[in-house]
Amino acid sequence: MQAVIFDMDGLLIDSEPFWKQAEKRVFSALGIEITDALSAKTMGMTTREATEFWLHHAGLSLSQDAMEQVENDVIDEVALLTATQGQPLPGVHYLLEQLKQHKLKIGLATNAPARLVPVVLERLDITALFDSYVADDHVEQGKPHPAIYQLALERINAQANHTIAFEDSVTGMTAAIGAGIRTVVVPSKANYHLPHYDVAALKLESLNGLAIQELRDLFK
Repeated sequence: MQAVIFDMDGLLIDSEPFWKQAEKRVFSALGIEITDALSAKTMGMTTREATEFWLHHAGLSLSQDAMEQVENDVIDEVALLTATQGQPLPGVHYLLEQLKQHKLKIGLATNAPARLVPVVLERLDITALFDSYVADDHVEQGKPHPAIYQLALERINAQANHTIAFEDSVTGMTAAIGAGIRTVVVPSKANYHLPHYDVAALKLESLNGLAIQELRDLFK
């Protein structure tokens, strides 16, 4: 095992409520009715995809500039909530510190915009533990396309068959597996039972108590 690559939202930080809150504030202001059922469909999407989803749902057509402004309003809201309220998910700090002690390369691959990554890493005080990161802005196609993971491997100089990815969504898991990376999934409680996750190398309820040896055993 050479390296580990982490997703960000919903895996390192409990940010999903922030995205829902931001979408509700911004899109409600445009007269769009936001429901929990529809919000669930935008989880794992890029910010642009989510913006297009809500506008299409409401039958609204905006100019490119107006669409970008809406998208940036959502990102600004998420950044503010993250910087002031963001909390790490269980086991995050311990696992990252253990990986660093074992001299493993640590990368990050997220569908979130690049400007949110430093906000999250600084809020969780884990910036120094990461060697590199790749965000939605850095590739033409976000997850579930494997491009984000392919670039993440390149940036940390690691081989896919010697790397482990950590994901919480089917979208992210599909991207990581598509890049040839063994994938550990940590689904939300609501989604843990879904059969989609059965293709992962390992499924966990949380990162709490995960030992490095368990990860090494995945290569046997």
